[in-house]
Amino acid sequence: MKVNFDLKTEVKRFGLGFAGAIIMAVNIKTFVRAGGLYPGGFNGVTLLLQTIFDRFFGIAVPFSAINLLLNSIPTVICFRAIGKKFTISSAIIIVATSIFTDVIPCQPITQDILLISVFGGIINGFAVSLCLIGGTSGGGTDFIAIYFAQKKNKDVWNFILMGNGCVLAIAGILFGWDKALYSIIFQFASTQMIHMLHTAYKKETLFIVTDHPDEVYQEIYEVTNHSATEFAATGCYSNEKRKMLYSVVSSTEAKILVNRVRKADPNAFINVIKTDFLEGHFYQKTDY
Repeated sequence: MKVNFDLKTEVKRFGLGFAGAIIMAVNIKTFVRAGGLYPGGFNGVTLLLQTIFDRFFGIAVPFSAINLLLNSIPTVICFRAIGKKFTISSAIIIVATSIFTDVIPCQPITQDILLISVFGGIINGFAVSLCLIGGTSGGGTDFIAIYFAQKKNKDVWNFILMGNGCVLAIAGILFGWDKALYSIIFQFASTQMIHMLHTAYKKETLFIVTDHPDEVYQEIYEVTNHSATEFAATGCYSNEKRKMLYSVVSSTEAKILVNRVRKADPNAFINVIKTDFLEGHFYQKTDY
């Protein structure tokens, strides 16, 4: 099988991925450790297991040892189900995050747990979004989210947030409910940040009324690499015959298309509608 290699794409992938890994590690040592919080995903499970080993068995287990073990099975599944480039780059980012977390010194900047919860969550979501925008991930539950987004066209970040509640319940029972409840604020802030920044899998529907359907369709095809549906339309007031193009695109593509359609037909009428559910074949561009 031939693997396409685009230097610019790979530089973006690893550049944003390593930036996300460093930010994630610094966030853990600056905010998460200071607040005794448990972030979402496998990082939270790793920190919980570290605390359990330390408190109950007196064993200091490195972050990297637990995190790499937890990510091993999802990495194998991801390699088969999503793609080789995505999985290999994600595995490298997982290793980098784990090592950075072990070697970066702990430097808390505030002891206010509410500030830690809010800003720590925002920074964590920003780090995760950098990885996803670059075409890679920090592993763990990101693999699950990417799988459902690519294969099922579903956004499961809120379901992952609920799944993290199980980890917080264990942390609350073992180490106190105050840290577990503040961790919910952390995870909520992180999830909302991801929702805001990572829009590749959010869908929007375009209805474009135009006198130049061929030119407009060409713009749609060049940006999205998939087709559109053309309808015959009649203006009820003017009784003029026009064409309407219908197409479902990602939120990122919609912003680009509106500008390009406007150039192709300055008089085009464009209606953009948020699409919450999509069933059927839909082409999703990937670099996986």
